[in-house]
Amino acid sequence: MSLNIRLQRLLDQSGADYALLTHREACTARGAAHNAHIATGELAKVVVVRNAPHGDLMLVLPASRRMNDQVVRCVTGALFVRLEDEVELRELFPDCELGAMPPFGHLYGLPMFLDPCLADHEFIWFEGGNHHQLVRMSYYEFERLARPYCDVFCLHAAGALDARESKRAVLT
Repeated sequence: MSLNIRLQRLLDQSGADYALLTHREACTARGAAHNAHIATGELAKVVVVRNAPHGDLMLVLPASRRMNDQVVRCVTGALFVRLEDEVELRELFPDCELGAMPPFGHLYGLPMFLDPCLADHEFIWFEGGNHHQLVRMSYYEFERLARPYCDVFCLHAAGALDARESKRAVLT
């Protein structure tokens, strides 16, 4: 499978400046970063959660980090959140290899939350719909095209804030 057609169309029609890097196949974001010889903090990984009662959400955070579902519930006001299973991911992203979704929620009708730590780097890397290619582009161009919801708090902070102390919470 080559670069996702939806993503390719978005990048080309917007005149985005990007590069593709082909690497040995990897089925995890950390594995892709390792195989491509890039820092896991620069590679954006996509996590999709079911957010009751609101539906599905796309979370984008550094490949080196993990989310905290308790804090996701606080941030979104959800009764519960859970990771989408393989069947649900195949339905949401029929044109992507499982687990290689590009971080552009609007291409799939999903609200997207972006970890602001990804902005610490001049460039961002992400999977383009398959497990053997990464896309590289400037962070600012990525943010312009992806149109994410971004807050001052990280999706991966070291510790979760007590929701009673703050209405703003951190996703870990």
